[in-house]
Amino acid sequence: MSTVGDAPLDTVILLGRRVDDRISALLEAESARWSTLGSDAAEPLCALSAMVLAGGKRMRPAFCYWAFVGAGGDPEDGRVVDAGAALELLHCFALVHDDVMDASMRRRGLPSVHADYGARHRDAGWRGESRRFGEGVAILVGNFAFVYADLLMAGMPHQAVDVFTELRLEANMGQYLDMLGSARGGGDRALARQICLYKSGKYTVERPLHLGAALAGGLTDFDAVLSAYGLPLGEAFQLRDDLLGAFGDPARTGKPVGDDLREGKATTLCALARERATGAAARLLAERLGAPDLADAEVAALQAVLVETGAKARVEARLEALVDEAVSALTGSGMVPAASDALVDLAYFVADRDH
Repeated sequence: MSTVGDAPLDTVILLGRRVDDRISALLEAESARWSTLGSDAAEPLCALSAMVLAGGKRMRPAFCYWAFVGAGGDPEDGRVVDAGAALELLHCFALVHDDVMDASMRRRGLPSVHADYGARHRDAGWRGESRRFGEGVAILVGNFAFVYADLLMAGMPHQAVDVFTELRLEANMGQYLDMLGSARGGGDRALARQICLYKSGKYTVERPLHLGAALAGGLTDFDAVLSAYGLPLGEAFQLRDDLLGAFGDPARTGKPVGDDLREGKATTLCALARERATGAAARLLAERLGAPDLADAEVAALQAVLVETGAKARVEARLEALVDEAVSALTGSGMVPAASDALVDLAYFVADRDH
């Protein structure tokens, strides 16, 4: 494993490999365990393994790791790898369930779990409705991920477990608000920011930071500075996700272009466009944003509205300001200097990513 002196983004890669190895070993052992009931019993665990190991930036483990080191934790302590693996399994739980809620057919360049199992049901000519079967299996695969995340956190310091519990609650509340916003046809910037905070901001950056500091026994000393860094950066992370959801390259994101536009996500990007659009542009937003049958030409037209109203430019400017705010919060933090430097680099990586 990388040490404190290594380049921070190299550490993300190396830590990611250790996290992946930990998850792989766990799921292989569990697949072997349940295979004693027959090969069918191992299939959902194989689906989970394929999904969680198919990609992902492993940013949550990285934030957890550098906060752990920054608060004085031993870089070689295996608990931070287990915590990172728990974060990734929890993230996979959220993604698998999110794809069911949003009817997303692809994830990380692969068929989503519910789409895959729905197709298996249909191709085999089994009884019942293929869609319901696929969604039911996906819910269970997500549940497996949730339980295995808990398993990895067993025996961790009480304060770390408390942080992990709060993270899970916030992520679920954020998901509910996101679904509600889409069902109601979007919302204003206040709702979009609330969703941004709870669905992604806390869950992706602030709470993994708190988890790392808690593992090192330093949460009381560093919780305020980690929040001052993590909350604006978490919002920036989600704003970049919103831009990628509307404009991203499918070859990089692993999802069809304009997926968020088809789902009618309640994002700051779309809220700004609604505020500023007039005439035909306003009608297009009102009538076609959130339409699941949105054609590619309509996606392009909506993208043009997001640009022409200035919504895209304003989100990009807000994102840059949030990253600057996050980086400034680390000045004089008292954390191990190499960890503080790494968190600065991670902030800029989050802002500039293309997937």
